[in-house]
Amino acid sequence: MSLSGGTISSGTSSGSSHGTQSYGSEGGMELQARMEQKRKRRMESNRESAKRSRQRKQQHLDDLTSQVDQLKMKKQQLITALNVTVQNYTATEAQNSVLHTQMMELESRLCALRQIIYYMNANQFASAATITTNPSTVIGATANYDAFGANAWNSGMQMGLWVEEKPD
Repeated sequence: MSLSGGTISSGTSSGSSHGTQSYGSEGGMELQARMEQKRKRRMESNRESAKRSRQRKQQHLDDLTSQVDQLKMKKQQLITALNVTVQNYTATEAQNSVLHTQMMELESRLCALRQIIYYMNANQFASAATITTNPSTVIGATANYDAFGANAWNSGMQMGLWVEEKPD
């Protein structure tokens, strides 16, 4: 080991500052300045990289927040559409129930009218004289007929009876 110019050297040089201590020589200070400059550049580069990473994270977070807002809005639209559909379905079911009830009532009336027609056709030949001389007796007799609670005569339906006399 030798002491020369303020520098202590071990006799071997590895090209790094680990084996050399500098006490003021220009070569050592220049090396130290370059290493300090490299360290500062590396620190600055790391800061910039960290800043970019934080910006990417923030952008990703903003994108996710935007996506959450869009999904919430879509969810609200779907809920609204579902509510409208349920209301329409309920209204349609109610209307269907009313129509079904009306259909049953009309079928009952039709059945009653068919029975009246059948009764009238069956008795047409037997009571042709009664019908031609006094049609109100047939109307009076059939007007009181009420099959399944559906009186065709009281429901606003009017039936006129015209019977022509057939020559004998």
